Amino acid sequence: MTDTFKPRDEKDLVEAVRWAISEDHPLEVVGQGSKRDLGRPVQAGHVLDLSGLSGVVSYEPAELVLTVRAGTPIAEVESLVEDSGQELAFEPMDYGPLLGHEPGRGTIGGVVGANLSGPKRLKHGAARDHILGLQAVSGRGEMFKAGGKVVKNVTGYDLPRALCGSWGTLALATEVTFKVLPRAETEATVLLPGLSDAEAVRSLTRAMGSSAEVSAAAHLPRAVAERLEIEGFDGSKDATILRLEGFGPSVDYRFDTLGKLFGGGIATERLDAGVSRALWRAVRDCLPFAGGDTPVWRVSLAPTAGPAFVADLSRVVALDAFYDWSGGLVWLRLKDGEPQAEAVREAVRRAGGGHATLVRASQAVRAGVPVFEPQPKPLGELSRRLKAQFDPSGILNPGRMASGV
Repeated sequence: MTDTFKPRDEKDLVEAVRWAISEDHPLEVVGQGSKRDLGRPVQAGHVLDLSGLSGVVSYEPAELVLTVRAGTPIAEVESLVEDSGQELAFEPMDYGPLLGHEPGRGTIGGVVGANLSGPKRLKHGAARDHILGLQAVSGRGEMFKAGGKVVKNVTGYDLPRALCGSWGTLALATEVTFKVLPRAETEATVLLPGLSDAEAVRSLTRAMGSSAEVSAAAHLPRAVAERLEIEGFDGSKDATILRLEGFGPSVDYRFDTLGKLFGGGIATERLDAGVSRALWRAVRDCLPFAGGDTPVWRVSLAPTAGPAFVADLSRVVALDAFYDWSGGLVWLRLKDGEPQAEAVREAVRRAGGGHATLVRASQAVRAGVPVFEPQPKPLGELSRRLKAQFDPSGILNPGRMASGV
């Protein structure tokens, strides 16, 4: 029988980790479980539930600083800062719908563990770029703090960055301090219909290099666009989309700037704020591929390599794909139900290299296939040394990222 431990505070958490070390009982770490089915199945007989470590510690809108406990739902935090006209500018993705769960279950601890970001990563970076400091408990059962409430230089380990993307295998954040940014007054999306993948990526990169200050750039081929049911959005054509944010007159001016940039060669349409927000939320959360259980991959490449990579892979694998980050992030849904890991990663290598993560697959598949991109030997050795420093007993989420680690 699996025991579940639910700490009420940091002291309880330290005691739970120390007990696990003394009894040699590995722990599976969860918040609300929205990403529990992402990664390899954890090799542990006990669950450590951090959802009880929830709540806002402090929020200073005038200083653009927010400190929250790790079990706090992201939706709660976003609502709080939105009421003050601010936002988490890295736009954290909600994996819940893609993995068969209801939306809004992700927590701040998951933001750190997965280093979440959304379409605005192009402009604002990922979660790790917005963390000013954190408090955490290591796999040694020791509490530590890193950073603070101001931006400053660091020496030695940049601990927040080290923990971001570690999927709970190094240490467990209990409190996180973020910088928040003012929320745009309004937004609009420039829609370029009917472009091929290659034409779309060329247009996206051209727009990103312009003075229009584009905050997000994506391309949805027709087979993907038509899966979205958003009032005011016509998914019957390939849709290349560019988001503009700011004050109303500024958005209008930059919309005209992009219209002149593309001239008469490419038609431009405008989606106003309500439709734009719904569309980018769908891109952020990979909603075109939500529902069902066919394998989904998240592939990071050089932006200009995306269309050739998809065309290459589609010769041997039946798939649907769409592009975010101006073509640098490719989402794949494999239609035949097989993960095709070897084919996907070989296509990534032929495209010049990148990272491919198997986001959705059955537990049996995730147990037998490297879910995260296998690391080169030097980087793998560094990761093992880092694990030995933070969690020498191997009790935190063992096997989550790689077998035996």
